[in-house]
Amino acid sequence: MQIGMIGLGRMGANMVRRLLRHGHECIVNDRNPEAIKTLVDEGAIGAASIDDFLSKLKQPRAIWLMIPAALVDTMLNELVPHVAAGDIIIDGGNSFYIDDIRRARELKAKNIHYVDVGTSGGVWGLERGYCQMIGGEKEVVTYLDPIFKALAPGSETVAPTPGRAAGTAVEGYLHCGASGAGHFVKMVHNGIEYGLMAAYAEGLNVLHHANAGKVERTHDAETTPLRNPDHYQYDFNLADITEVWRRGSVIASWLLDLTAIALADSPQLEGFSGRVSDSGEGRWTINAAIDEGAPVPVLSAALFQRFSSRGDADFANKILSAMRFQFGGHHEKK
Repeated sequence: MQIGMIGLGRMGANMVRRLLRHGHECIVNDRNPEAIKTLVDEGAIGAASIDDFLSKLKQPRAIWLMIPAALVDTMLNELVPHVAAGDIIIDGGNSFYIDDIRRARELKAKNIHYVDVGTSGGVWGLERGYCQMIGGEKEVVTYLDPIFKALAPGSETVAPTPGRAAGTAVEGYLHCGASGAGHFVKMVHNGIEYGLMAAYAEGLNVLHHANAGKVERTHDAETTPLRNPDHYQYDFNLADITEVWRRGSVIASWLLDLTAIALADSPQLEGFSGRVSDSGEGRWTINAAIDEGAPVPVLSAALFQRFSSRGDADFANKILSAMRFQFGGHHEKK
């Protein structure tokens, strides 16, 4: 099957490679000419401009966008005047599902199909495959099935849940519903990801500080005393602990695998400052939960911790320190 890919970054390029391995013809475009050349050398067909890109795609065209969510509308504005009725535009990034609903409605008026695909797999997807959560018209999703199947991990990677009926979910891709459904499911997926990551980080931090009893503590009114220093005399090897947790533990997961790799490479994680970004999905998950009245205390705390990691809590902390000084004359410890 032929497909066009716009956006050849960390995920887009490897998705093209995986599609090429499965015999699909890929027309590729990116603002970086070197990214195009690299994939042309591997068997893709390059297109230096949008006009060139569209001219090389057979109708009905299938155009996959793998670009930042903030750029999707700009790209659609560039594409839509030149595509034809029956063409399909696929957004495989992390767009807000409400934007998908609007885009699908606007494009339907022009007889252009729109499919939203929440894509998970990151930089490991080339070898592991990509989990895909898909929204859009059933007939169009079915037409694109060979593409989704090629990108997906396949049923052999994880044994199906006993007793469940057959379907594409066991292959690693799923038509979740109408327009926006794919990105809605991916949005919540990423919200859960925030919570899982925060849980691992907090637990490992407790282990990291389990030698607190060996540290000399100041004895003054500003320092909480450690009543039993002998209870905290452990120097844990976190690389070994995460490694052993990977085997037979109830908290084993791919995120734990990746954590073990990071700690094996750098036990003190010297190359990281601790500043953690968020790309929007965690916020949107919490907004949806508020609208639904669904409590999400863990996911909310995980998102707010990311804000704090970027210094966004610094002013609040200054307020706390100022209040302590005002009511009790407490000076900050240096």
